[in-house]
This record gives sequence, structure tokens and C-alpha cells, in this order.
Amino acid sequence: MKKIMISMMLAASIAVMMCCSGEDPFEEFENIEGGNTGGNNPVGNGNSATTGELATFDIVIDKTTQEPTETAAAYFPDEEDVLDNNDFSTEVSIDMSNPVAKTENGVEVTVDGDHVTANHKDTKKVCYIVSGTTTNGSLTILGEKKYAVKLNGVSITNPDSAALSLLSDKRAFVILADDTNNTLTDGTSGSHKGTLYSKGKLLFNGSGSLSVTGNTSNGIHSADYITFGKGNNIHVKSTAKHGIKANDGIFINGGILNVEVSAPAAKGINCEGNIIVNGGRTTVLTTGDGTYDTTDKEAKGAACIKADSTLTVNGGELHLKSTGSGGKGINVDMEANFNGGCVYVVTTGGQYKSNNDTSSPKGIKADGNINVSGGRTWVRTSGYNGEGIETKKELTVTGGEVASYAYDDAINSKSTMTISGGFIYAQGQHNDGLDANGNCYIKGGTVFAVCSGQPEVAIDANSEGGYKLYVTGGTIVAIGGLENGSQLSQSCYSASSWSANTWYTLTSGKDNISFKTPSSGGSGIVVSSTSQPSLKSGVSVSGGTSYFGGITITDGTVDGGSTVSLSNYTGSNGMGGGQGRPGGWH
Repeated sequence: MKKIMISMMLAASIAVMMCCSGEDPFEEFENIEGGNTGGNNPVGNGNSATTGELATFDIVIDKTTQEPTETAAAYFPDEEDVLDNNDFSTEVSIDMSNPVAKTENGVEVTVDGDHVTANHKDTKKVCYIVSGTTTNGSLTILGEKKYAVKLNGVSITNPDSAALSLLSDKRAFVILADDTNNTLTDGTSGSHKGTLYSKGKLLFNGSGSLSVTGNTSNGIHSADYITFGKGNNIHVKSTAKHGIKANDGIFINGGILNVEVSAPAAKGINCEGNIIVNGGRTTVLTTGDGTYDTTDKEAKGAACIKADSTLTVNGGELHLKSTGSGGKGINVDMEANFNGGCVYVVTTGGQYKSNNDTSSPKGIKADGNINVSGGRTWVRTSGYNGEGIETKKELTVTGGEVASYAYDDAINSKSTMTISGGFIYAQGQHNDGLDANGNCYIKGGTVFAVCSGQPEVAIDANSEGGYKLYVTGGTIVAIGGLENGSQLSQSCYSASSWSANTWYTLTSGKDNISFKTPSSGGSGIVVSSTSQPSLKSGVSVSGGTSYFGGITITDGTVDGGSTVSLSNYTGSNGMGGGQGRPGGWH
């Protein structure tokens, strides 16, 4: 990005929303946080838009129980966390419709109205079987040994505090009995930490369903870590704080997990430790706007997933949508690693501003490195100043499919960006496609990048800071050109004009890649591949392998089209331009 005094915002999709202040986002550009973490963003003169599934996919709550087939090996911090490695054969039944005080199998049950306390003390192997309904009660469990709680068709509403309080600091195995529906609801008052609160490790098992509603606090909260397993069907809704919170880790090994939160700056899944996703389908919706934190003295936005440590996705699916101002799909304080599975992110809110501080919307944001080695990651942001994928350090892609269609920069790194494999699509509606504030290395993979128009470029490195774009391999299609002064060890070729909404095919040796151009974008097109390529426009394509929602196809059968004249591209001309129109349009 060229540095000038104003700051602009980028990339596309369904609807562009205003920031919560109600101001016209194009009225005032000064002192607004830019997508270029190295300095203020420029105001691009152009606008790029695209079509296809990447521009239209949406995120909705889905309670169907069919789990994704792509999974990774389950992760448990300790083998003792696996239910099959334990024996909970001492059963104690509690009927919340008609609770009875008793002492049974070493367990003391006391009752106050519909409020039940069970204490198994040092008794081992205890499994509480909980059923029945109460609209003014609660269940609290104490004990000095690990235990299980089987929810066997129970409904607990506590108007004054938590519905289920697991106050033992030992492991709590929550088993959702097969073919049962279970509900937990708190009231609108109280100082509890969660509708379902666990002082110890919280380990979900079973294939029943659980619905948790937080009206005062978090929906589910563990002071230790939480694991979710195959078969779980859990829906958490919070109107006051976070949906799911854990202090020491959240590990999703399977199941169907739906989370909805609506409070200002609330997090759908919030963890002070690591988050690991190995399976299941997790859907998170946040609708709350940003807010100003008077303690930390900063503006904060909501996030579907917030990890104070690292996020690792190895399998399963994440479906994340944030609609409030300043909202983020994923917000990670350390590294984010995408090794497998599928991640879909949509943000529609604009920038939040308060007390001279801002929270900008992001699809995926990491303060540490972002590493992509496999899987599919799609991101779309449509609100003012919304960047697609941003790391405050380095970004490395060695495999997988990454697609970002963003209002601001599509993919941005504060430091080095390295692409050596995978399939990458990056389109900035009002800024760059790929933007590295350090060096940008393209060594392999397939890269399709689109910028908005002058002064932006499709692939940008921070040449103002003494850095460069280095091209040594891979297949590249860059609508809007490359950064000035790029070092091109692999030859690049250019055409000064291109046609919108048109299928092109780039052929290199026996391989071909076909792509549909956007409806608008920067002027000129630069292509590169491992051998001298040829380019045709107006082709028809059948078969092959589809990427990015159908706008790129590899090794398809190509018919028709006309040859595009290509000239040697030296990297001395950044191209850009276009005033929001494809090059050659006047």
C-alpha cells in the first residue's frame, strides 16, 4: 500500500454497513485505524467486486446432527479425560420435578425448595442421573473426587443464579443421555459466572441435546478447560456476556456446537488458553456492537472465537459470523494455525469508534503468526474498514485453500509473507489483494489476487520501507499488477487490459488454470508460471477441480476463446489504476 495521510477501508460482499455512530464512513478518513499495520492506509480510487459463492455464502445456526467427515485425532490434555478410561458405576438419581433429600451410596442430597445440593465427598465412581423439570430451582454438586453428571431429559431454570453449578475442582463428565433434550436457563440477576459453571475440568460426552441460555452471565463457563466430543448437540445463547468461556483451554473433538451472543463486545467462544478444533461443526453468531472498556481504556469489538493463546484447526468445521461494529470472526493473541478442516467467516459490521480509539472489523486477526498448511479457509468482510485476514507478525501458506474477499486488504501481514503452496484468492474491494508490510515471497502454490485500483496493487510489499516482492515460483494471476521494484526470478508477463466477468485460461506446459475475472478491479493483469504461459479469454470450461466457490478451476477441459497478447513484465511498473474499472475500460 502506498502511504498517504488518509486511511481507507476495503473489501466486498453483500451489504456495506455503517459504523455504530451512524456516521457516513466516507465522510471522514483522518485518524482511522488502517488495514496496513505499518501505517495509515491510502484512499484507493477504485472498487473491485466479484461474484460467485465467495460473495454470497452465509452463516446460520444449524442444529442438524450430521457431523463433518473430515476430522483429526481427538485431543485430550490427559488420558484421564477420556470417558472410557473411567468407571462411574455408582449411580444416584435426582428428579428435579420432585427432589428428595437422601443419603445414598455415600452421597448426601439436600433440598431447599427446588434447589438441590449433592455432595459425594470422597466417594469414587459417582454418576448423578438428573431428570425432571423445575422453573425455580438449581442443582449444585460438591465432592472431592471426579464424577459424572448424566443429563437425562432435565430442564432447570433458576431465576436468581446458575442452573447447574459444579463446584468440585475435580473432573466433571457431563453426559448427554442419548435421545434426550436438556435445558439450562439462568435468570436476569445474580453474580454467578455461568448458567452452567464448573470449577474443574468440564468434559462433555453423549449424543443427546443440551440448550443453555445465559441471561445474566456466560452460558457455559469452566475455571479449568472444556472438551466437546462426537455426538454432542449443544446450543448456547447469551444475551449478557460470552457464550462459552474457559480459563485453561477449549478442545473441540466433535459434536454439533451452536453459539449465539448479543451483548456488546461479547465473545461466542472465549478462552484464556489454547483452542484446538479437531472435528465437529461449530457455528457462532455474534450481533453485539463494539464498546469502550473503561478499565483497559480501549475500544473492543465482539468476536466469534477469542483465544488469549493459540488457535489450531486440524479438522471439522467452523462457521462464524459477526454483524456488530468492530466485530471479528477469529481474534487470537498468539499464533493461528490452519492445518485441516473448513473455516468460513463473515463479518458485516463497520468500524467502532469511541473516546478517540477504534476497533476495526476483521475476518481473522492474530497478534502472532498465521500458518496455513491445509484445509479450507474462506473469509468475507463487507463493513467499513474490514480486513479479511491479518497477522501482526508473519503469514506462511504451504498448502490448503485460502480465499479472502474483503472491504480493506484481503490478506495482510505486518511482517514477512511467504507462499510456497496451496491455493490463495485475495481480493480487496477498496485496497490491495495481498499486502505484506515486510518482504513478500511467492515460491509456489497458486495465487489469484485482485486490487481495487490506483494506487493499490494486487500483490504488495512494503517497498517504502525497503522491502520487496520476490517471485521465484508458483502460478500467479494478479489483476492490478505487482509492487514496483519486484524481484522476479520467475518470469512474469502482462496484458494491459482484461474483460470483466469473463472466463480466462492460463496454460503452462500440460497444466492449465481457468479463472473468472471480477466485475471490476485494478487495471492490467500480470501472470506467471513455472514455464512460459499462454493466456486465452472468453473460454468455456468443463470438468476439472473447482476452488474459491467456483471462480477458479484447475485442469478443466477448455473450449473456444481468443489468445491474449502477453508482454514481458519487469516489475518496474506497479500498474494499479483503473478507477474501479477493469484495465482498458474508458
